[in-house]
Amino acid sequence: MTLPGFVKSVTWREWLGLAAGLLALGSTFLPWTTLTATKPDIEDILAQLPRGDVVRDAWHSSFFAWCPPLPLLLAGLAVVVFGRVRTLRVSGLPQLWLVVAAASLLLMVLGWFTLDWEFDADQRGIFEAAGVAIGPGLGRFLGLFAALVSGVAAFLDMLAMRAESRQPGKARGKIG
Repeated sequence: MTLPGFVKSVTWREWLGLAAGLLALGSTFLPWTTLTATKPDIEDILAQLPRGDVVRDAWHSSFFAWCPPLPLLLAGLAVVVFGRVRTLRVSGLPQLWLVVAAASLLLMVLGWFTLDWEFDADQRGIFEAAGVAIGPGLGRFLGLFAALVSGVAAFLDMLAMRAESRQPGKARGKIG
């Protein structure tokens, strides 16, 4: 169902939005929450525990871990597929993309502040007494980076759409 020239007509901003969405999705399979200890004996105990007890991916973490990457992916897909439809662009597709990226970024930041809420109060008390720290993993950093990239690309696309809408009638047909 690929239209001739479809791939060439998609702008670099839209490809960047899709890449950010795919990166966000990929990051959900990496560690989002990790337990670390400063004491060597506690570190040895953590090393003996099953990996799922010490390291959690987004799917086994909180809502603020698995939810934000999904809208980023959907927004990236939407702008690649529908970004060349002038009616949708003028109706606010770039603005919608920007709002989705901002909301995903906000949810990820909230997830960062509520990182220790993934464990109940008793577990947090035991962790604190044992010197175990609850920290972010690589996936959380990549997900946050993907949300920032998507937001910047959406902002640039919104500016490009405004410039396109100010062009004279004949020049409007060429978008990119």
